[in-house]
Amino acid sequence: MFEKDSLIAGLLLGVFIPFVGYAVVLEIYDQLEAADVISGFGAGDFRRRTSALLGLCINLIPFAFFNRKRFFYSMRGIMIPTIIYAGIWLFYFGSKILWE
Repeated sequence: MFEKDSLIAGLLLGVFIPFVGYAVVLEIYDQLEAADVISGFGAGDFRRRTSALLGLCINLIPFAFFNRKRFFYSMRGIMIPTIIYAGIWLFYFGSKILWE
C-alpha cells in the first residue's frame, strides 16, 4: 500500500490517523490523571480542544514520510481530510478561542 504514490492511501490515512491520535492523547491524559501528575489540570473544554488539535497534528508524521519518498499524491490525500478536520475544529472551538 505504501510502495506507490496513491491518493486513496493518503485519504485513508488522513481520515483515520487523527482518530487514533485523539484516542492516544486522551489515554495519556487519563493515565497522567490516574497517577496524580496532572490532577484537575486541563479539565473540560481545554482538554478536548487540545486533544483534538494534537490528534490532527499527528497527520504530520505520515505527511513527512510521504514527503521524504516524494509521494505527492499521497501527501495531497493526507492534506484534504486534515484541512477539513481543521475547519471543523475551528468552527467548533473558534468562537471560544477568538472572541473570549
